[in-house]
Amino acid sequence: MKALFTLAWKSLLNRRASFLLTLFAVALSVALFLGVDKARTGAREGFGHTISGTDLIIGAPTGSVNLLLYSVFRMGNATAEVSWPTYQKLSARDDIAWTVPISLGDSHRGFRVMGTDHAYFEHYQYGRGESLRFAKGREMDDLFDAVVGADVARELGYEIGSPLVLSHGLGKADFGSGHENRPFRVVGILAPTGTPVDRTVIVSLEAITAIHVGWESGAKNPLSDSITEDMIRSFNLTPKTVTAIYAGLKRKGTILRTRREINTNKGEPLMAIIPGEALAELWSVTAMAERALLAVSIFVIAVGVVSILTSILTSLNERRREMSILRAVGARPGHIFGLLTLEAGLIGFGGAALGIVIVHVLVLIAGPIVMQRYGISLGGTGPGMTDLITLLAVTGASLLAGAIPAWAAFRRSLADGLSVKL
Repeated sequence: MKALFTLAWKSLLNRRASFLLTLFAVALSVALFLGVDKARTGAREGFGHTISGTDLIIGAPTGSVNLLLYSVFRMGNATAEVSWPTYQKLSARDDIAWTVPISLGDSHRGFRVMGTDHAYFEHYQYGRGESLRFAKGREMDDLFDAVVGADVARELGYEIGSPLVLSHGLGKADFGSGHENRPFRVVGILAPTGTPVDRTVIVSLEAITAIHVGWESGAKNPLSDSITEDMIRSFNLTPKTVTAIYAGLKRKGTILRTRREINTNKGEPLMAIIPGEALAELWSVTAMAERALLAVSIFVIAVGVVSILTSILTSLNERRREMSILRAVGARPGHIFGLLTLEAGLIGFGGAALGIVIVHVLVLIAGPIVMQRYGISLGGTGPGMTDLITLLAVTGASLLAGAIPAWAAFRRSLADGLSVKL
């Protein structure tokens, strides 16, 4: 067996150009497959770890996926809001331990602005129950204090004390936004979380009310510029509405009953969702696209395996004399069969191994960047079970593909190749 392996290896090196091209074709196909799988798995884990420890998310009726996307992932917009009196009634429920109100709708240079209160820093958790930590500074204390996520601080170069101006709506430019006369200052920078929090500017609920003093039906009143900061501080800045509410229950066993009671509330229409269920619904929506992408990746691997078959088949005619000489010096038909099959297996194994190395090198280089920008973890840099299964599957498929030209060579006679055909 050792001699056969050595012979197969030397035979491949003798045809190193076609061997290396086929090897790289297989490697790239395996790298594509594993890259897609890591991105898919990372996206699921990243979305799943964005919020934890929150039993219910409550908002206006808009669809569970939409409510989850805009309240947690800052994607899309709310179609309606929850009134402040309704929020207070929910907070006073006997079965609810804590609530976190959030208000969305403004932005700062392309980053979402979220209004909330101190309960957000106390109760919001991500990952495996991790709480928010400050890399620098503290929570909001003054009306015009702001806390920024790690990505906001990094991309805009903000430090403690940096001024910032909020924009009305979701535009990327602050100029002409209408809030220039009410600037904020950065008092805290959060540590990276790998979640949408990193790309969020956090202010108080009262601050959201304050910057909209003088605005009516989404338009700025020309007289609003005459309202001074001292005048604003003297106003009642209790918010009229909130966009959504995070809620934690006193007993986890009451979650279904509490959700049903909120959803069937006879007063203001509300929708309460369980984050995990809404995520499952989101994945069911994207499942078709995931399967299609995975199918394309598997098809690419199949093309790589076919390239092994093509490479060996096209070389058979050139190697007829080589096969006959091996038979003449005592090689049995089974040795010829094993030689060609082993060559295919070596190409498949080497290509798959190289593809795995390529993927992990790319993860090592690009992983931190993807994590910072999109909150998607591409996994560790060490080989995993998926890598091992892919390696074995590609090697096995290559051995099977190699059996086709091996069988053709097996059936050829000793005289074939030694005789000269005119």
